Amino acid sequence: MADDLSQFFLQLCNRSKLQTLLKFNTRNMTSFAHLLLASLVGVFMTVLVMYISTYMGNLFHKSSLEPPGFNLMLAPEQIPRPDPSPLEGEALAALKAAATMKIDGKKEKAIKLFQQAIALAPNHPDILLQYGEFLENEDIVQAEHLYNRALSINPSDSRALTNRQRTLPKVKQIDRDMLDIIDEKRRKLFSLPAGSVTMKRAIREAYYQHIYHSNAIEGNTMTLSMTRAIVETKMGISGKSILEHNEVLGLDEAMKFINGTLVQKSESISVNDILEIHKRVLGHAHPLEAGRYRQTQVFVSDHVPPSPSELGGLMNEFNEWLLSRDPEILHPIEFAALAHYKLVYIHPFTDGNGRTARLLMNTILMRAGFPPVIIRFQDRHNYYEHLNQANHGDVRPFIRFVAACTERTIDAYLASTTIIPLGHKSPGRLTDAHLNEDNDDLSFHNPHSTS
Repeated sequence: MADDLSQFFLQLCNRSKLQTLLKFNTRNMTSFAHLLLASLVGVFMTVLVMYISTYMGNLFHKSSLEPPGFNLMLAPEQIPRPDPSPLEGEALAALKAAATMKIDGKKEKAIKLFQQAIALAPNHPDILLQYGEFLENEDIVQAEHLYNRALSINPSDSRALTNRQRTLPKVKQIDRDMLDIIDEKRRKLFSLPAGSVTMKRAIREAYYQHIYHSNAIEGNTMTLSMTRAIVETKMGISGKSILEHNEVLGLDEAMKFINGTLVQKSESISVNDILEIHKRVLGHAHPLEAGRYRQTQVFVSDHVPPSPSELGGLMNEFNEWLLSRDPEILHPIEFAALAHYKLVYIHPFTDGNGRTARLLMNTILMRAGFPPVIIRFQDRHNYYEHLNQANHGDVRPFIRFVAACTERTIDAYLASTTIIPLGHKSPGRLTDAHLNEDNDDLSFHNPHSTS
């Protein structure tokens, strides 16, 4: 009996120890779980705070990068600061080799090495300055642009300041001379009979080409002949999507609206007119978005347009600029190019920004007596590159690009309305084998006409 009681108490003690041990382990596990949970919460809050800080910083940064006024260059504080290139060492080695080739008189090799250095470190001031100095005697415009880029990175760089002060007056004169030449060609174009068959043919063909090239820049695969057929017959093209057909029809309607209404309008072009243009550009392809500002954030290559909440204010500022006297001190080509750039910078629409900007540009040009300018599909890379340069502080290369396109377009009109001797060819000549003589709504405006 005593042995049985002893055994019973021994088992009871062991059970009590086990329960105590279990309670102890349970408390430890609970404490460990609480500690782990607290750690996870701490990590989560840290990440959340960092994310919010970065997001708010980005919003502040974007709101400070408003599009420029009528000035042709951004203020230094408006220019985004590029990060140093991780390939800087390799770029400097290429720069050193280029300098050696320059001394040895091996010009072509030096150019390739300079270009390699620029590609590796496009924002290194020393590379920009040395390449500009190398180019200055033969391409002072590009050299001055490189000096300006160097100053945008380091505004107090004395070498860049000296170089730019030396070259800027000459570049301004070159730009003025370029615009004077285009003005003279425009006057020559308007001296030709407006109602001639050849002029009507040139205008009609330019109309088709604008629709084709503007859509092709955005990825539409319709050919020029397909575009012409859709505009003339409204018939479908086998193997092409409904969207691509609708993009052709949209530009056709927008251009007819511009030629029939906006070119002859006595008041200045406004944001409301831009919305009307966009309404027609997307009216067939995306009717719910046509003529309406976007409601979502969009991204365009490395450019982040303003957020939807900023669009109303920015477009109001844009409208004030369009209606102000500022554009009056600009050449029409400068005004048209700046209006184009400002609109694509703001990027107010979900789709159709580029097509609408090109139509806005041509509306301004036609109201000033220029023919509608064709930016060709094959110039797409240069077109986007010049817009990108404008985003980084210097819009003048884009203005020069638009000026070159304007001059080429006028040259094509002049070639198309000039009798070419037998056996000679005019590579810029506009032709249209399917001439439609009903061109009354396609002619551009002569601001000096008395009729």
